[in-house]
Amino acid sequence: MAEYQGYLRVPASARFAIVASRFNGLVTERLVAGAVEQWVRLGVARHAIDLIWVPGAFELAGAVARLAPRGYAAIVALGTVVRGETPHFDYVAGQSAAEIGRLAANGQIPVIYGVLTCNTMDEAQDRAGGKSGNKGSDAALAAIEMADLYHQLDASPEGGA
Repeated sequence: MAEYQGYLRVPASARFAIVASRFNGLVTERLVAGAVEQWVRLGVARHAIDLIWVPGAFELAGAVARLAPRGYAAIVALGTVVRGETPHFDYVAGQSAAEIGRLAANGQIPVIYGVLTCNTMDEAQDRAGGKSGNKGSDAALAAIEMADLYHQLDASPEGGA
């Protein structure tokens, strides 16, 4: 995805937030590291990145909703939900996706859903810096791209980029 790096603009004053789930924390910590590394590569100062931990994926949306009006250029929700033997996975994964999606659709600021929903822990590890890349890094790139787009839309008198 390096092709985006040439044209994305990050204002010097831009602040970003990550809301991360502690559940399955070993995987989520790798997602967080990937997101932070991506933002720093794209010119975001480390002090302009806030990290907020919540207990699990279900709690992500509440924290994102509280942070959204606080002046962030974008917020990334990161977590890891691994399928188990009960339907709990379906409820947590589905509800967290729906609520983060609702916040994103609000359009106030970009809200990026970076929650892994995997069948096995091996799949999750592959997506958190393993053979499938780092989805935290991908989510951070999407946040920068959307923050830039929102900035362009706000600056354009016609409402277009």
